Amino acid sequence: MNTRKLFATPWLVGTLILASAMPADAGIFSVSPVRIFMTPRDRAVAITLTNEGDTEVALQADINAWTQKADGSDELVLTEDLILAPPIIKLAPKGRQVVRLALLRPHDASRQLTYRMIVREVPEATAPRSGSMEVPIALALSMPVFITPPVAKREVSCLAGRGEGQALQAVCLNSGTAYAQIREAIVRRGGATLARFEGGNYILPGVRKAITLKSEAAVAPGHAQLDVVFDDGKNQVFDVTLP
Repeated sequence: MNTRKLFATPWLVGTLILASAMPADAGIFSVSPVRIFMTPRDRAVAITLTNEGDTEVALQADINAWTQKADGSDELVLTEDLILAPPIIKLAPKGRQVVRLALLRPHDASRQLTYRMIVREVPEATAPRSGSMEVPIALALSMPVFITPPVAKREVSCLAGRGEGQALQAVCLNSGTAYAQIREAIVRRGGATLARFEGGNYILPGVRKAITLKSEAAVAPGHAQLDVVFDDGKNQVFDVTLP
C-alpha cells in the first residue's frame, strides 16, 4: 500500500467574483495513502486525514465510479458503492483523524472495480461570520480506489503512432481485467534512445490510449523497440514500426 501523503492544491469555487469580494483563507490538508487498494474480502480500509494548517478545516468525501471513454478521458459518476465514515470531518489545527472507507457493493470475482474518492474542503463550515463578502477557496484531492480480485490482471499491447505535429506516440490497449499505469515509455533503436515518456498514465480495462513521447530531434520511420515500464516496476518490450 502506498503510504505517501498527497497535499491539496487550490480549487476556486464559483464563477462570479465581485470587485468588493475578498478571498477567504483556504486550509491545507493531506491524505494517506494516496492510492487505495482493496480486495473483495476487505470490508473497509483505514485512511488518515491530516490538517497541515494553523486553522480548523472541515472535509467531506464523494465516491465516484471511475471509467474511461474510448478516447481515454476519465468519466466519473457519483456512487454509493463505498462510503467514508464519518462522511464529514472537522480537524483542529495540526489535527489528525483516521477514517474508514467501507465497501457496500458485492464484489465482482472476475474483474477489478475502479473508483475515485474526492476529498474536498468545506470552507463555509468553518468560515467566521463577518459583514464582508468573501469568495470561498476550496481544496480538493482525487485518489484512485482499486478493488481487485486475485484473477484480475492487466494485459497491455502497444504499437507506435504519430500525433499532433508528427509527435511520436505509444498507442496502448489494456485488454485485461485490471488497470495499467504506465510510468515510463522509451523508444530505442540500435541502443540509442529516440523518445521518452515519464509520468503516471492510467489505462483502465478495455481502453486504448495514446501517450505522447518527447524527443529532442525528429524520429525517422522504421523498426524500433518500445520499452514500457509499469507502476509495479515490471516492464514489457514491444517490437514496433515507427510510421
